[in-house]
Amino acid sequence: MVREKQGPDVVRRKDRRKVVRSIAQGVVLLLLLAMMVQALFTFGTYKPYDETAVELAEPQKDTGFIALSYFGVDRDGTPTLVSTKRLEEHMDALHRSGYVTVTQQDILDYYQEGKQLPKKSLFLMFEDGRRDTAIFAQKVTEEYNYMSTVLTYAGKFTSNDAKFLMPDDLEDLEEGSFCELGTNGYRLEYINVFDRYDRFLGNLDTLEYAHVQPYLGRDYNHYLMDYIRDEYGIPRESYGQMKRRIDFDYDEVERIYNEEIGEMPGLYVLMHSNTGMFGENDRVSAVNQARIFELFDMNFNREGFALNTREASLYDLTRMQPQSYWHTNHLLMRIWDDTDMQMAWADGDLARKSYWDELAGKAEFWKNEIYLTSEPNTVGTLRLRGSGAYKDVTVDTRLKGNKLGVQSVYVRADEECKNGVCVKIENNELYVLDNGREICHENLDRLTRQQQVSVEEDDQAAQIAEKEIELQYADTAKQAKEAASELARLSDETVAGVEDGAEEYVETIGLNEPGDRQLHIVLRENRLSVSVDGFYALENREIDSTQAGYVFIQSGWSEETYSQRNLADDVYDGVFVDFKVTQSGENEEVLVLYDNKLHGLEWLAHKCGNLWKAVINWFIDTF
Repeated sequence: MVREKQGPDVVRRKDRRKVVRSIAQGVVLLLLLAMMVQALFTFGTYKPYDETAVELAEPQKDTGFIALSYFGVDRDGTPTLVSTKRLEEHMDALHRSGYVTVTQQDILDYYQEGKQLPKKSLFLMFEDGRRDTAIFAQKVTEEYNYMSTVLTYAGKFTSNDAKFLMPDDLEDLEEGSFCELGTNGYRLEYINVFDRYDRFLGNLDTLEYAHVQPYLGRDYNHYLMDYIRDEYGIPRESYGQMKRRIDFDYDEVERIYNEEIGEMPGLYVLMHSNTGMFGENDRVSAVNQARIFELFDMNFNREGFALNTREASLYDLTRMQPQSYWHTNHLLMRIWDDTDMQMAWADGDLARKSYWDELAGKAEFWKNEIYLTSEPNTVGTLRLRGSGAYKDVTVDTRLKGNKLGVQSVYVRADEECKNGVCVKIENNELYVLDNGREICHENLDRLTRQQQVSVEEDDQAAQIAEKEIELQYADTAKQAKEAASELARLSDETVAGVEDGAEEYVETIGLNEPGDRQLHIVLRENRLSVSVDGFYALENREIDSTQAGYVFIQSGWSEETYSQRNLADDVYDGVFVDFKVTQSGENEEVLVLYDNKLHGLEWLAHKCGNLWKAVINWFIDTF
């Protein structure tokens, strides 16, 4: 094939297009680079609070300070790491509520010199020394002029693990003026570990623990909390051996920080919290106490409550650890419960919120989502305005609150929400009530045909995970060979499933386990149908609630709250997505009575925003 020779004008036009295209691509790359720099790097200087510009605590009334400690920050969030978006929402709400940050020296002066702190004082911490936390959190804290303390494990400095901050990083953070240094100690390891089938696993480092964590209960301890024991609970070390083991960790903390950074952090967080004092054994506690008093200026020894007053000890301070699933009002509700301080509650989209009466708790409206936060130990309640005469309706919504808790929809309810039809999901169970009488109760995993696992199958999976750890960390070739042989045997073994008549394994729902269910309710005359994820629990069931009434939504905490880490929480966030109420008119015409979905330009903007976020994330991950 012979190519036709192109004339000079054609060539010049192509060259011009190439130049224009190259310039456009360069501009786009520069814009993205600028956004990345703006998103990841800080350029300001921390300014301590001005005593003349804040309200100080009254001398006769000790309002103390609140302490918040985040496990870490991730760009998009994980089950344990808070997203940058959520962290910014939290910081913004605290800032609007009037909170200013205090430093470690402020706390020392408060306890030792009687210094008056601002009435709304915040001490902010980020634990575990993760590099991504430093990258993403500092930009947010700079925006609100918030000082924070970054805590690290000394043992990580020799690991060269890119996920964790190294001494050079810490020096850079201190120079940036928005960070102080603290420590979680030398290591995070676990001792005296049993799985949920009471098999003794001994001692585990963080990687081993993470591998078998799905099969553990609460029967384990942290490295500094107890004697190392055998499977019968008998100590495997003498008092002297225990003391030397614990002293070694404190000696290493002192040596490593002084050698690598040139100084010891003044702040310590003992792992783990909420023991009798400094350990779960009196003699162990005494060893920890002596070294903590010797090496550190202060110690956060408890978790769960945010408020510290002069009644506390500098070595027995408490912190609240906000979880990654806490919406803004959840954090504020917990702080309000601790302090009784006025909060700047998050409302979100006021136009969308105006369709509802907020009767209990606090609700935030964000795009097509309603976050309904309960009050402590009780419920949050919203009533749809103008719905008092609704009778034959269809309600659709997606429920995305955590499994452990209560999310309810009421239809044909009276003004006080005492009678009517109630459809609620509580702890992964569906309940339907007709004027207070239970007419349906279904386990949602069974209803939606999710695969059932027998106790024997779960036990087998636990043993396989444990043998994989033994194989990976075997000290000798003989141990590795034995572990590999046992692993092969377990993998080939056939055990009875639920379909074979074996007992079903019923999982204990964790405090932070996410939920996601599509709820569909249809009321026609005296007939009710309810489906979840397309599976009907009730279909054309005759009911007594035939009167017209209101539409309510509710959220509530669960008394069955369980957390493997033994955290406690009496506040719950119900999440109602795409909430819609319709009514069938004449000729089967569907009349929309309420619709919280995104439509038109809102929907398009939401999709474009998600796409742009994905592009930015790709550039950050790639470059």
